[in-house]
Amino acid sequence: MSISESVKRTGSETKAEAQRVALELFTAKGFEATSLREIAEQLGISKAALYYHFKSKNDIVNSMMSSRGDEAAELLAWAVSQEPSPDLLERTVLRWVDSTSVDKLRGIRFVNANPNLMRSVVSNPGGQIRDSLGAVAELVAGKDADPTRKLLVRMAFLSINSALMAASGTERTDEEIVAAAREMALALLNRLRE
Repeated sequence: MSISESVKRTGSETKAEAQRVALELFTAKGFEATSLREIAEQLGISKAALYYHFKSKNDIVNSMMSSRGDEAAELLAWAVSQEPSPDLLERTVLRWVDSTSVDKLRGIRFVNANPNLMRSVVSNPGGQIRDSLGAVAELVAGKDADPTRKLLVRMAFLSINSALMAASGTERTDEEIVAAAREMALALLNRLRE
């Protein structure tokens, strides 16, 4: 199907696809050089149809951050609803790490590469994600956990960020980076079991 052909999507599918396409264009051309019209053309919809979902490029960036923040808040709610068990830490960390797709990795890369933009566009960049993941880490580390254990648990949740930074300047694919992040999280979890 060509880009110009109309594609039937639900509203949430259109929003998600707009985020993905916008991120690709922002990364390839730069945020300032990308227009809403270009995003709409890549989606195969009119600018007015895109405008129905997003009034500006800033709205798209905010929605990306908000979506990942909502996922972190959902993880916290899920973890709180679980019965305490020896495997809760591992299930929770892997639930988060495994939710990191290649598209989300690209979003993290964009955020890290554009800190000034993020500060000017997003009211509290990463705040909801950081707060929710911090609360989850505290919960699954155990209420009497020592500071080193708490730090290692936080590191397991942030393995994707670490893998992305470590891969900078290498020839690793995004799929390899996501896989390495999972391996790193598992290694940290094994260390925590010692």
